[in-house]
Amino acid sequence: MILLMTTAPPEKSPWGMAGKLPPLGLAYVAAALRKNGYAVEIYDNYLMERSIEEVKAEIRRRQPEIVGITCSSLTYTRCVETAKAAKEAYSACKIVVGGPHPSYMPQTMLEHKEIDYVVLGEGEQAMTQLAESILRGRQNNEIGKIPGVACKVDDEISKVPPEFINDLDVVPFPARDLLPMKMYDRTFMYLDVKPVDTMSILRGCPYQCAYCETRELWGTSCRAFSPQRVIAEIKHMVENYGSRGIYFVGDNFTINKKRTQELCRLIKTNKIDIKWTCETRVDLVDKELLFDMKLAGCQTIFFGVESGSPRIQQKLNKNIDLQEVKRVFELCRQVVVRTATSFMLGIPGETVEDMKATFKFAKSLNADWCQFNIYIACPGSKLYDEVVSQGLYDQMDNYLARVKTEDFDYDLLVKIQKDFQRNCQKSASRLIRVIRQEGIGSAVRKGAKLIFH
Repeated sequence: MILLMTTAPPEKSPWGMAGKLPPLGLAYVAAALRKNGYAVEIYDNYLMERSIEEVKAEIRRRQPEIVGITCSSLTYTRCVETAKAAKEAYSACKIVVGGPHPSYMPQTMLEHKEIDYVVLGEGEQAMTQLAESILRGRQNNEIGKIPGVACKVDDEISKVPPEFINDLDVVPFPARDLLPMKMYDRTFMYLDVKPVDTMSILRGCPYQCAYCETRELWGTSCRAFSPQRVIAEIKHMVENYGSRGIYFVGDNFTINKKRTQELCRLIKTNKIDIKWTCETRVDLVDKELLFDMKLAGCQTIFFGVESGSPRIQQKLNKNIDLQEVKRVFELCRQVVVRTATSFMLGIPGETVEDMKATFKFAKSLNADWCQFNIYIACPGSKLYDEVVSQGLYDQMDNYLARVKTEDFDYDLLVKIQKDFQRNCQKSASRLIRVIRQEGIGSAVRKGAKLIFH
């Protein structure tokens, strides 16, 4: 049996995720393994938050031949701790780690003797081939030749780059049936319905944003499930999990206009009553597409704008025009599609004046939701290399760098973030939208919260 796991979240970390979503990556890998005849189970300890002793008890009870652990830079320490616990509980198991951090820095995983193998990039093909090799008793000098796998061969790290799946339709639906779906908070702030579930329909990104590391994980070309396949999965979720809303995770939902329009057409012709939200760039939509999306059930679009300073936009290599941002947000209002956006504070080279320009620009957009986030440098990105090489940080936690420059430190950023967030929400137009969207009761409650914050 193969056991796929998440780790418990780190204690008292300000950098964790507020929501706990089903681990789609593990569910995809589980489905691929199952399709190839392997018995698979998933243990979502990010959701459960069980102690190490409880994790050990689970390992002893299940006695898996392979334990696969997903790992981000945030959960690096927890991942190593979990790997050690698994080996202590059942020494015969092989430990495989995958996910963002192992893909970017496999050597930091293999330096721990408890970790046997690393899967690089997307895991379906690599994990299936790796599982076959492990269970057939093959040695590392042979296993080390599998694309997308890293391991030690004669005390040296062997690493073969991943091969990405071009035809994503061959990948089976994520094995949501192996997850405790009823235990997740299946609501989403951008949608008026529940339950809301997540779907991933794109992989890879051709853009070169300096702060982003996903190109290393998913590749530089954008691959997508076909609209027909997406429709089939939506129907499956509606029928089996009662889904009424979909959050399409991924940065560039509308990167192919014709494909997006075909998906919208199929949602309507199949009479699927679903509300949904997605993420994209402002230069990947127009009024025609927005109208098609609205008619197909799109309620909210999230646009990552990141900075209102042209100088910092250039630094981030985002390559979007701020006037175009304003134009698209106005188009969304005309079509009556709600908008959500986020901005980053604390980019290396940014000044407090740049941050003020970001706040002013954010206010001018008058988005339905606006979030200010403190930038944390993550492995795999261009900015991370700059931050580390120039020593522009005052704390490193699980390879995540807290940026510090002559212009700001983390404590100042927290203060600015709180001020920006509070003052951006204090607007009559925002309360009017809340009344229109959620009713007077909700508006009164939110208004009071803003006044006394």
